[in-house]
Amino acid sequence: MTDEQIIKIYEMREQGIGYGKISQVLDISLNTVKSFCKRNNLGGMRLSTKDGDIHVCKFCGKEVHQNPGRKEKKFCDDKCRMAYWNSHQDKVERKAVYEFTCPYCGKPFTAYGNANRRYCSRLCYFTARYGYRDYWSKKYDEKPVFKAEMSG
Repeated sequence: MTDEQIIKIYEMREQGIGYGKISQVLDISLNTVKSFCKRNNLGGMRLSTKDGDIHVCKFCGKEVHQNPGRKEKKFCDDKCRMAYWNSHQDKVERKAVYEFTCPYCGKPFTAYGNANRRYCSRLCYFTARYGYRDYWSKKYDEKPVFKAEMSG
């Protein structure tokens, strides 16, 4: 690659021209243009931003750089995304909410994400399966002893 081509790549990327167009105009391999741009921090998104094209994080307000041809980013990073959705749980669209009636106690209940759930609680499950309500107390009639308690 010549010095003239390098200067031309810088100029074209500042204008917002993509890798493919640069490789066609300068008659250079597409991968050569991509590698050069990424090594010189010209890669990823196009450098020029049009007025009104600046996107900000929904949580912290920092500028969010968009990748052309991709879905719009709404958050600057995963921490902001999780913090936003944890504080705005009313805006989450829950699509996998199922309503059931417990076959043991007859109480209606809802379950998220599990369409095959049958019982409203572990207590109803154990009672229906083993025939008694105190499954855990009968199975563990003594307090379990841990190794740390035995040694000291």
